[in-house]
Amino acid sequence: MRNKVICLFLHLFFAGIGASYAQKPPETQAEFEKAYQWRIRQEYLYGVYIPKDLTDAFIRLNQLIEEEDRLRFKAMPEDVAIEKLFFSFGRWITHNWGFYGGSRLSDYIKNLGITYPDDMAKFIIITYHRNLNRSPLAVKNLIIQLQEERQAEYKAKLETGTILHEETRKREAETKQEGGR
Repeated sequence: MRNKVICLFLHLFFAGIGASYAQKPPETQAEFEKAYQWRIRQEYLYGVYIPKDLTDAFIRLNQLIEEEDRLRFKAMPEDVAIEKLFFSFGRWITHNWGFYGGSRLSDYIKNLGITYPDDMAKFIIITYHRNLNRSPLAVKNLIIQLQEERQAEYKAKLETGTILHEETRKREAETKQEGGR
C-alpha cells in the first residue's frame, strides 16, 4: 500500500512539473509575432522536417510517399487528385508542415501570394501532381486562380450570410452635441 501511495505521489509530482513547462498560446499580437518569427526560421517543428520551398517539398514528398502510391497519384487526373486527397493528404500537409501556426514553407508560400492554409495545401498538391507528370507548374497562373477562388468564396459568404446580431452606436460627435444641449 505504501508503495502505491509513493508511486501515485511521484506520478502526480512529475505530471505537475510537465504541465508547468507546457507552452501557453500567445496572448498578445506581439507574442504571436515573436512565436511566428521563431517558427518560420526552424528547419524542424515538433520533430518534423519543414521544407524551405517548393522544390524541397517535392523532394521530401518523394522520400515520404512509396513508389506505388506515387504512381497511383500521378495517374489520376489533376482535379480528381485534389478532390480525393485534399481531406487526407492535404490535411497531413497543413498539420505537419505548420501552415496554421506558421513555418518556413508556409511563409514561403505566403510570400508568393497564398495566405489561406487550405489553399497552401491545395497549391502543394497541384504543383506536386504536375511535377510528377512533368507538366509545367504554371505557378503564377495557379496563384491567381487560387486567389480568385478564395475571393469568390468570400463574396458568396458575404452575400448569402445571415446577420446574427446588429447594433448601432452613436458617434462621438453626436454624443457631445446631445450632452452640450
